[in-house]
Amino acid sequence: MPRIYTRTGDDGTTGRLFGGRISKAHPAAAASGDVDETIAAIGLARALSTDRRLGEGLLQLQRELFVVGADLAADPSSRDRLEPGVSVVTDAMVERLEAWIDELVLAHPLPAAFVVPGANPVSAVLDVARAVARRAERSAVAMREAGSPVGDAALRYLNRLSDLLFVLARVAAGEEEPRSREPG
Repeated sequence: MPRIYTRTGDDGTTGRLFGGRISKAHPAAAASGDVDETIAAIGLARALSTDRRLGEGLLQLQRELFVVGADLAADPSSRDRLEPGVSVVTDAMVERLEAWIDELVLAHPLPAAFVVPGANPVSAVLDVARAVARRAERSAVAMREAGSPVGDAALRYLNRLSDLLFVLARVAAGEEEPRSREPG
């Protein structure tokens, strides 16, 4: 009978892509976990959405985050085995996010005031996903600062992803979104 558990992590370690083990407290494990949590939060937004185009876009983001996760989880000595767009983030992936952001902002200008998240379930979950994506970016920076290789494209992807999720949340909220006072 196949089992989901392996017992190999009972010692507080986790496996890396292409071999090797690290502590579950290692910055690479934290970054991978934050990416996984982002995937799950985007999945919740996708499940709540009735907008087919948004759902398709969110599914694409989830798939691309698996690439980010592989990029961060790879054993440093095996990075030469990573494949662009499959297990390592590419500049084209970042550019795709930027194009989507630009398209959305052109069609739906951003509010001039701070927003209060929670206009509706989809926008609220997109804001949660944005916050988790920002944490994933911070974790990836911590991973790099701890001496692990983190590609520039992976960091840019996570940064643009949080921007995109912010914009998507504003679009999903529409006119329902409460505004706070103007800054200052």
